[in-house]
Amino acid sequence: MGWAPIVIAASVLVASAVLTGLVRRFALAHGVLDLPNDRSSHSKATPRGGGIAMVLTITVAMLVLAFLGIVQWRLLLALAGGGLAVAAVGFIDDRFTVRPGVRLAVHTAAAAWAVAWLGGLPVLDTGHHVIHLGWPGAALATLGIVWTLNLFNFMDGIDGIAASEAMFVAGAGTVLGVTGGSGEVSAVSLIIACACAGFLLWNWPPAKIFMGDVGSGYLGYVLAVLSLRASARDPVALWMWLILGAAFFVDATLTLVRRSLRGERVHEAHRSHAYQWLARRWQSHRRVTLVFLALNLLWLLPCALAASRRPDLALRLLLVACGPLVLLGALAGAGRRETATHP
Repeated sequence: MGWAPIVIAASVLVASAVLTGLVRRFALAHGVLDLPNDRSSHSKATPRGGGIAMVLTITVAMLVLAFLGIVQWRLLLALAGGGLAVAAVGFIDDRFTVRPGVRLAVHTAAAAWAVAWLGGLPVLDTGHHVIHLGWPGAALATLGIVWTLNLFNFMDGIDGIAASEAMFVAGAGTVLGVTGGSGEVSAVSLIIACACAGFLLWNWPPAKIFMGDVGSGYLGYVLAVLSLRASARDPVALWMWLILGAAFFVDATLTLVRRSLRGERVHEAHRSHAYQWLARRWQSHRRVTLVFLALNLLWLLPCALAASRRPDLALRLLLVACGPLVLLGALAGAGRRETATHP
């Protein structure tokens, strides 16, 4: 990968930490606070919008990588063009209120923009067959990006969990990019991981600032786009990236399915994700965030590495990785109806 991306990434870590501190100071001075309500997992007013520090540092770093010839311009346009649109609507939603339909339209347009620049959904290797889905694949990829950026928003409900998840996925993606021969994916992944690490210095429980929709949606978007780009070089890379993000995918999807089956409005705020039930049961954000990190490092990372060594088993390893998480999520309460009798 070379020294340049490493030096840039180290600079991003410092810049992200410093800029997050400045955003926090601004938020406190101007009353940009996340006030507790009956759907919150926090108990005191906390500055929000800190994700803008990650958005700015990652965008500038990607521009530098593109000018150095490390990242192709079409990947930059896919990441920065759509990513800034997602961050912008998230920023507005943090300060005011954006109607769900408008937000979804922006998310869909941003996702379609990325898929167009990346040339659609790459061929997929199931271990026995190589599949090219054509335009249905492009539509599926667009929906996948929209779902990923929204699930990061859904899962950003307790201190440190979304930033640490993105740091893990991007950090592991750096390694997988190196082994898969995609230097640009590794370089951008490293940038994202370092930006998250800098922000996490302020967001680790107890959080001094929240990232807000401006950060959570953006992180979900760039990670989803990177997974598609990695798949263009390695037909099984998508399965590996899905393994890395399985903790979030399983909790968010299981919760959505169970709430949908009850006829609830899935776009409305709630506290029925597995991680939210656990945070209330254990009375600790830190403990839940550490459990997710442990699952990532001790279960999902080995599964992803195994898939990188045995590409013919990658899809099956994805199913193996998700199986126990579905059971754990159900036991923890993912999607369970909120009642007065439950904590």
